[in-house]
Amino acid sequence: KISSGAADLRQRRKQNCTESDKMAPEERNKENSKLGRSPKYMLIQRFAKLFFGCLAAVTSGMMYAVYLSTYHERKFWFSSRQELEREITFQGDSAIYYSFYKELLKAPSFERGVYELTHNNKTVSLKTINAVQQMTLYPELIASVLYQASGSEEVIEPVYFYIGIVFGLQGIYVTALFVTSWVMSGTWLAGMLTVAWFIINRTDTTRIDYSIPSRENWALPYFACQVAKFCYLLVSASTYTFMMMWEYSHYLLFLQAVSLFLLDSFALAQSEKVYEVYKIYMFSLFLGYLLQFENSALLVSPLLSLVTALMLSKYLQMNVKKGTFVSRMLKIMYIYLVLTVTLTLNLLLKMFVPHKENEHLLKFLEIKLGLNTTKNFTMNWLLCQESLQAPSQDFFLRLTQSSLLPFYILVLIICLFSVTQVIFRRICGEPLKETVKLEDGRIGERPEIVYHVIHTILLGSLAMCLEGMKYLWTPYVCMLAAFGVCSPELWMTLFKWLRLKAVHPILLALILSMAVPTIIGFSLWKEFFPRIMTELSELQEFYDPDTVELMTWIKRQAPVAAVFAGSPQLMGVIKLCTGWMVSSLPLYDDDLLKRNENIYQIYSKRSAEDIYKILTSYKANFLIIEDSICNEVGPVRGCRVKDLLDIANGHVVCEEGDSYAYSKYGRFCHEIKMNYSPYVNYFTRVYWNRSYFVYRINTVISFQS
Repeated sequence: KISSGAADLRQRRKQNCTESDKMAPEERNKENSKLGRSPKYMLIQRFAKLFFGCLAAVTSGMMYAVYLSTYHERKFWFSSRQELEREITFQGDSAIYYSFYKELLKAPSFERGVYELTHNNKTVSLKTINAVQQMTLYPELIASVLYQASGSEEVIEPVYFYIGIVFGLQGIYVTALFVTSWVMSGTWLAGMLTVAWFIINRTDTTRIDYSIPSRENWALPYFACQVAKFCYLLVSASTYTFMMMWEYSHYLLFLQAVSLFLLDSFALAQSEKVYEVYKIYMFSLFLGYLLQFENSALLVSPLLSLVTALMLSKYLQMNVKKGTFVSRMLKIMYIYLVLTVTLTLNLLLKMFVPHKENEHLLKFLEIKLGLNTTKNFTMNWLLCQESLQAPSQDFFLRLTQSSLLPFYILVLIICLFSVTQVIFRRICGEPLKETVKLEDGRIGERPEIVYHVIHTILLGSLAMCLEGMKYLWTPYVCMLAAFGVCSPELWMTLFKWLRLKAVHPILLALILSMAVPTIIGFSLWKEFFPRIMTELSELQEFYDPDTVELMTWIKRQAPVAAVFAGSPQLMGVIKLCTGWMVSSLPLYDDDLLKRNENIYQIYSKRSAEDIYKILTSYKANFLIIEDSICNEVGPVRGCRVKDLLDIANGHVVCEEGDSYAYSKYGRFCHEIKMNYSPYVNYFTRVYWNRSYFVYRINTVISFQS
């Protein structure tokens, strides 16, 4: 009966369509004139809406890029600084990335520069590395090519060209978020609100303030373009580029693939479109593997295993979408099959494909989830990193003060309940509607809404565990919240549940979708616009004379072949500002993390002989002690470098909050400043200022009494 009823309904729809098609053009024009809207008027209206929407999107991106550039200039007084002072503003891993960009520009040719990076033995002592692959230097390769090919040498300095590209990409990032919310809601007012929330919550949406060359700043704009899904070609290009720009990109694409898999499993989207995206994944992984020097990390990635399992199970999935009880049971078996095949395939690939597993990440997750405990310095140091801890209350307070979090929760709850209803209807055998009308009040019927709900929940779950993941989640919080308050469909869905009859629900939904974002926009403008203008008008002072003096001394006094040892963060700055070889780098690599742990022993309670053996094993010639680490007063007890070292070395026993030290040696960084034996036998102080003490590591040990 149900099937015959559906057939009658389709027949009636076909007759209605046929009758409307047979309507004479004169009658159709009369009908349009009755409504007061001619086809020409409708065309002009749509064109105007598209034109002004695109203009607003592009303008928003350009204004944001200009805002970042202005803020950066005000923060660092960038244009009035010397080159050395500018380079000191790049800290940690940012300094390393920019240093390779400098090296490429100094090379006699681009080919020679690439060769020197792929066979690099001038950065880390006793190591020859493929820096392009190991540190994902494709952004620097592209920037150097553009700088030289565009003839910008005579127009702009290299540093301005580099940061200008990054700021431009951030403008594209904002434009892509604008367009995504605009397309989803149908009004570019949602795009304007997205941009406003994004800028106001800048400290939680991007790391651009203090880490310009980071891989995320290069990669995430392409991911935003990929999520917008303008066309097949753009999705393909942005997916591959995103994978090339960031070594961890395939993990984020894996979450996206999981979202699409759930979307397809519950028959909430067309399988053909979903599998087109899977093909893009496969193509990008294959091309990335070839062009990233046969990067085995892509072969053992969970993304490849999941997509392969889905492609293998495609035939079964096509056979289970028939609406019967047996097919629904088979659908559950299908989900179980895909997950099992994915896990099995990933384990097999790891067994047969040679790869460097990031063991520290697996151990970190073990400890983070409470499955294990450790006294290991590296693990505890990672746990103490702010980006790898759970988000603080200040994070949620900032999002609440900007009204972003309350509206996001409201939109998410409505969309989630609507999606749950749709899934329940699918399980009961109700087919998916081809077109959803406003009066239906079923926002969960739209595939893109379901995708973004699942995606934001997955990213949000990660952000609740690791604060560093907020930079992936918060931009989509801005986009989803703005879409929701500007979408008449969302308000109509809410009114359907409330069974509103006093006022016409469609009219009220249209009014609220315009009034609510307008009120939010005015309140944000009144409260936050003065703060933003104050940021741009105030001249902040960033000056580090001690570091400038240290770098100047190294360039003038240290031998060209010298190797420096010290904290990884300082080594990155030394590599950038002087070009001298260092013993460690501030990067999350298993081998480099072990080096960092060994060299950090200069702040432990170890003997002079032990420290000397460690440093000479890495062929270090100079040692730099930082007062900021040696005399560190950390806000979190037990997270200071010296505390972590004492715990790892067994030099401190903690019992009921009391600490007992039983090392027979004093803290090395303190004792070496006393200039007495045996420290003067191994080390000779050659330079010092208020922040740094530089010691030459003696090649010939003269034992003094």
